[in-house]
Amino acid sequence: MVIRIDRVVTRGGDKGQTSLGNGARVEKDDLRIEALGTLDEANAVIGVLRSTCPPQTHDAAFLRRIQSLLFDIGGIVCQPDKGIDAFPAGEAAMTMIEAEIERLRAQQPALKSFVLPGGTQAAAQAHLARTVIRRAERRMISLHRMTPLAPGIPACLNRLSDYFFVLGRHLNADGRDDIAWMPGSFSA
Repeated sequence: MVIRIDRVVTRGGDKGQTSLGNGARVEKDDLRIEALGTLDEANAVIGVLRSTCPPQTHDAAFLRRIQSLLFDIGGIVCQPDKGIDAFPAGEAAMTMIEAEIERLRAQQPALKSFVLPGGTQAAAQAHLARTVIRRAERRMISLHRMTPLAPGIPACLNRLSDYFFVLGRHLNADGRDDIAWMPGSFSA
Protein backbone atom coordinates (compact mmCIF):
# COMPACT_ATOMS: atom_id res chain seq x y z
CA MET A 1 0.00 0.00 0.00
CA VAL A 2 1.42 3.34 -1.04
CA ILE A 3 0.34 6.38 0.93
CA ARG A 4 1.12 9.88 -0.19
CA ILE A 5 0.24 12.98 1.79
CA ASP A 6 0.91 16.18 -0.11
CA ARG A 7 -0.91 18.59 2.21
CA VAL A 8 -1.47 18.69 5.93
CA VAL A 9 -3.54 21.88 6.08
CA THR A 10 -6.72 21.26 4.07
CA ARG A 11 -9.21 23.49 5.95
CA GLY A 12 -11.74 20.69 5.41
CA GLY A 13 -12.33 20.31 9.14
CA ASP A 14 -12.64 23.96 10.05
CA LYS A 15 -16.41 23.71 10.49
CA GLY A 16 -16.38 20.63 12.70
CA GLN A 17 -16.52 17.86 10.13
CA THR A 18 -13.98 15.38 8.85
CA SER A 19 -13.80 12.68 6.20
CA LEU A 20 -13.84 8.95 6.71
CA GLY A 21 -11.77 6.58 4.61
CA ASN A 22 -14.64 6.11 2.15
CA GLY A 23 -15.00 9.89 1.64
CA ALA A 24 -18.14 10.30 3.77
CA ARG A 25 -18.22 13.49 5.86
CA VAL A 26 -19.11 13.18 9.54
CA GLU A 27 -19.08 15.43 12.58
CA LYS A 28 -15.79 15.43 14.49
CA ASP A 29 -17.58 14.21 17.61
CA ASP A 30 -19.12 11.24 15.79
CA LEU A 31 -18.67 8.00 17.74
CA ARG A 32 -16.52 6.55 14.95
CA ILE A 33 -14.21 9.57 15.07
CA GLU A 34 -14.09 9.33 18.87
CA ALA A 35 -13.05 5.67 18.58
CA LEU A 36 -10.43 6.52 15.96
CA GLY A 37 -9.15 9.42 18.04
CA THR A 38 -8.75 7.18 21.06
CA LEU A 39 -6.77 4.70 18.95
CA ASP A 40 -4.58 7.59 17.83
CA GLU A 41 -4.10 8.71 21.44
CA ALA A 42 -3.14 5.16 22.44
CA ASN A 43 -0.64 5.03 19.61
CA ALA A 44 0.93 8.31 20.76
CA VAL A 45 1.19 7.06 24.36
CA ILE A 46 2.83 3.88 23.08
CA GLY A 47 5.27 6.04 21.12
CA VAL A 48 6.26 7.80 24.34
CA LEU A 49 6.65 4.42 26.05
CA ARG A 50 8.73 3.13 23.14
CA SER A 51 11.04 6.14 23.50
CA THR A 52 11.98 4.88 26.98
CA CYS A 53 13.17 1.52 25.58
CA PRO A 54 16.61 0.99 24.08
CA PRO A 55 15.92 1.00 20.29
CA GLN A 56 17.29 -2.44 19.43
CA THR A 57 15.43 -4.39 22.13
CA HIS A 58 12.65 -6.93 21.75
CA ASP A 59 10.31 -4.65 23.73
CA ALA A 60 10.88 -1.69 21.38
CA ALA A 61 10.37 -3.88 18.30
CA PHE A 62 7.17 -5.39 19.68
CA LEU A 63 5.81 -1.95 20.61
CA ARG A 64 6.45 -0.78 17.04
CA ARG A 65 4.44 -3.76 15.76
CA ILE A 66 1.61 -2.83 18.10
CA GLN A 67 1.66 0.73 16.77
CA SER A 68 1.33 -0.61 13.23
CA LEU A 69 -1.49 -2.92 14.35
CA LEU A 70 -3.37 0.07 15.78
CA PHE A 71 -3.01 1.84 12.42
CA ASP A 72 -4.35 -1.30 10.70
CA ILE A 73 -7.37 -1.28 13.03
CA GLY A 74 -7.90 2.44 12.43
CA GLY A 75 -7.76 1.84 8.68
CA ILE A 76 -10.58 -0.69 9.00
CA VAL A 77 -12.69 1.40 11.38
CA CYS A 78 -12.45 4.55 9.23
CA GLN A 79 -14.21 2.70 6.40
CA PRO A 80 -17.76 1.99 7.60
CA ASP A 81 -18.58 0.05 4.44
CA LYS A 82 -16.00 -2.64 5.26
CA GLY A 83 -17.61 -5.89 6.30
CA ILE A 84 -17.47 -7.40 9.76
CA ASP A 85 -14.85 -9.85 8.48
CA ALA A 86 -12.44 -7.03 7.57
CA PHE A 87 -9.81 -7.91 10.19
CA PRO A 88 -8.14 -11.03 8.80
CA ALA A 89 -4.95 -10.41 10.79
CA GLY A 90 -6.88 -10.32 14.05
CA GLU A 91 -6.40 -13.96 15.07
CA ALA A 92 -2.69 -13.92 14.24
CA ALA A 93 -2.25 -10.64 16.14
CA MET A 94 -4.02 -12.01 19.22
CA THR A 95 -1.93 -15.19 19.11
CA MET A 96 1.29 -13.14 19.00
CA ILE A 97 0.11 -10.83 21.79
CA GLU A 98 -0.87 -13.78 23.98
CA ALA A 99 2.51 -15.42 23.36
CA GLU A 100 4.26 -12.21 24.37
CA ILE A 101 2.13 -11.96 27.51
CA GLU A 102 3.09 -15.49 28.49
CA ARG A 103 6.77 -14.90 27.70
CA LEU A 104 6.84 -11.90 30.04
CA ARG A 105 4.55 -13.36 32.68
CA ALA A 106 6.71 -16.48 33.04
CA GLN A 107 9.47 -14.29 34.51
CA GLN A 108 7.20 -12.62 37.05
CA PRO A 109 6.16 -13.71 40.54
CA ALA A 110 2.47 -14.39 41.08
CA LEU A 111 0.38 -11.39 42.03
CA LYS A 112 -0.58 -11.17 45.70
CA SER A 113 -2.18 -7.74 45.47
CA PHE A 114 -3.49 -5.28 42.94
CA VAL A 115 -0.68 -3.17 41.48
CA LEU A 116 -0.67 0.61 41.52
CA PRO A 117 0.40 2.22 38.25
CA GLY A 118 3.95 3.50 38.62
CA GLY A 119 7.44 2.39 39.48
CA THR A 120 9.87 3.17 36.71
CA GLN A 121 9.01 5.82 34.14
CA ALA A 122 8.65 3.10 31.49
CA ALA A 123 6.34 1.03 33.72
CA ALA A 124 4.19 4.10 34.42
CA GLN A 125 3.97 4.72 30.66
CA ALA A 126 2.96 1.08 30.10
CA HIS A 127 0.13 1.50 32.63
CA LEU A 128 -0.96 4.72 30.90
CA ALA A 129 -0.97 2.84 27.57
CA ARG A 130 -3.07 0.11 29.22
CA THR A 131 -5.70 2.61 30.34
CA VAL A 132 -5.90 4.40 26.99
CA ILE A 133 -6.19 1.05 25.18
CA ARG A 134 -9.02 0.14 27.59
CA ARG A 135 -10.78 3.38 26.66
CA ALA A 136 -10.29 2.62 22.97
CA GLU A 137 -11.82 -0.81 23.60
CA ARG A 138 -14.85 0.80 25.28
CA ARG A 139 -15.27 3.20 22.34
CA MET A 140 -15.08 0.28 19.89
CA ILE A 141 -17.73 -1.64 21.86
CA SER A 142 -20.02 1.41 21.72
CA LEU A 143 -19.39 1.76 17.99
CA HIS A 144 -19.94 -1.98 17.47
CA ARG A 145 -23.41 -1.69 19.07
CA MET A 146 -24.26 1.06 16.57
CA THR A 147 -22.70 -0.54 13.49
CA PRO A 148 -21.07 -4.00 13.52
CA LEU A 149 -17.27 -4.18 13.50
CA ALA A 150 -15.11 -7.20 12.98
CA PRO A 151 -15.38 -9.00 16.35
CA GLY A 152 -11.61 -9.37 16.49
CA ILE A 153 -11.14 -5.62 16.95
CA PRO A 154 -12.48 -5.27 20.52
CA ALA A 155 -10.94 -8.65 21.41
CA CYS A 156 -7.55 -7.54 20.13
CA LEU A 157 -7.73 -4.34 22.17
CA ASN A 158 -8.65 -6.41 25.23
CA ARG A 159 -5.51 -8.55 24.72
CA LEU A 160 -3.41 -5.43 24.29
CA SER A 161 -4.54 -4.03 27.64
CA ASP A 162 -3.49 -7.32 29.26
CA TYR A 163 -0.15 -7.06 27.47
CA PHE A 164 0.47 -3.53 28.76
CA PHE A 165 -0.29 -4.64 32.31
CA VAL A 166 2.25 -7.46 32.08
CA LEU A 167 4.72 -5.17 30.30
CA GLY A 168 4.38 -2.67 33.15
CA ARG A 169 5.36 -5.41 35.59
CA HIS A 170 8.22 -6.44 33.29
CA LEU A 171 9.49 -2.85 33.28
CA ASN A 172 9.38 -2.89 37.09
CA ALA A 173 12.09 -5.59 37.34
CA ASP A 174 9.58 -8.30 36.37
CA GLY A 175 7.27 -7.34 39.20
CA ARG A 176 9.87 -7.14 41.95
CA ASP A 177 9.57 -3.34 42.01
CA ASP A 178 5.78 -3.21 41.60
CA ILE A 179 3.93 -0.91 43.94
CA ALA A 180 1.37 -3.07 45.72
CA TRP A 181 -2.00 -1.63 46.64
CA MET A 182 -2.47 -1.55 50.39
CA PRO A 183 -6.18 -1.15 51.20
CA GLY A 184 -6.93 1.63 53.63
CA SER A 185 -3.39 3.00 53.58
CA PHE A 186 -4.60 6.55 52.80
CA SER A 187 -6.31 6.88 56.15
CA ALA A 188 -3.52 5.21 58.11
